[in-house]
Amino acid sequence: MLPLIEAEELKKLDKDTYVLIDARGFGNSRERYKQGHLEGAVYVDLEDLAVHPENPAYGGRHPLPGVEDFARLLGSLGITAQTHVVIYDDKAGANPAARLWWMLRAVGHEQVQVLSGGLQAAVDAGLNLTTMVPVPPVVTQYIAKHNYTGTVTLDEVAEAAKNPGKIVIDVRETPRYLGQTEPIDLIAGHIPGAINVPYTTNLSPATRYLPASELKANYLNVFGEVQPNQVIVHCGSGVTACHTLLALEQAGLLGAQLYVGSWSEWSRRDLPIATE
Repeated sequence: MLPLIEAEELKKLDKDTYVLIDARGFGNSRERYKQGHLEGAVYVDLEDLAVHPENPAYGGRHPLPGVEDFARLLGSLGITAQTHVVIYDDKAGANPAARLWWMLRAVGHEQVQVLSGGLQAAVDAGLNLTTMVPVPPVVTQYIAKHNYTGTVTLDEVAEAAKNPGKIVIDVRETPRYLGQTEPIDLIAGHIPGAINVPYTTNLSPATRYLPASELKANYLNVFGEVQPNQVIVHCGSGVTACHTLLALEQAGLLGAQLYVGSWSEWSRRDLPIATE
């Protein structure tokens, strides 16, 4: 199953054959959901997809919840290991939707897709919005196939950034990468040796994912001789990086890993910081 689904494809699905998740975050996310969401969509907050450490220097701002806690969340959404899950957000798939997609894939869930272009794409395709909150789903038992796979530690990132046979990609906006501005974390800059490929390069001007062939060509140009499974992706706190990991899977470039702690962890550990 490809990780992306187009709005026109979603319109054709029998609503009894999948669970639709509206994943949002930041500020008044629940209120935004209540003001308009796709019919039948169950709300998930970004904060439900992370734990909240006392000190982000160890794990970053959005560390992964334990697998058992994540499984309980999935069960509360009516999701089993066999469920086809479709996720959208109101950020063109760049934030909570991609994060939830990656988490599901990381515990072995196979039938999960993100709506390309998110909520706006659905509206543009004529899908109906509602303010009615659906009846809570019947709670199920979700059994994860395994612990999260595809993650790396701070030490592994530090070594990879110095290794010409590996690539560390920072997907944040270029001004943040260059240390010109930092609206969220304490220090501006980037991990020495990391390259900058902003997640926005995955998108068309209409904020839809580029075709798989174009994504593949773009990333093969970035990778050169480096294999996809030798690539590490990060962002500010391990959320937006999942947008690029999804793009890579859509392009058929498999095996890249996520540095969950990302800049929010690295920048708090008194480690070298680059601004060029």
